[in-house]
Amino acid sequence: MEILVLSGVLALAVGGCVCVVWAERGGPRWVRVVAAVTRTAGELLSRSGSSRSRSGSDD
Repeated sequence: MEILVLSGVLALAVGGCVCVVWAERGGPRWVRVVAAVTRTAGELLSRSGSSRSRSGSDD
């Protein structure tokens, strides 16, 4: 079951990356929407990771 969930997450991540590249080359509207969502999710994860690493270094 865990393998299935991880495979799904990997497929979503790869699909999002493909949409980002396709949107940069002028893809259809739905691709630009998926690319925007992917970029936003990446920014949120990046910010949460950097704040987590900062709070962990205060020890």
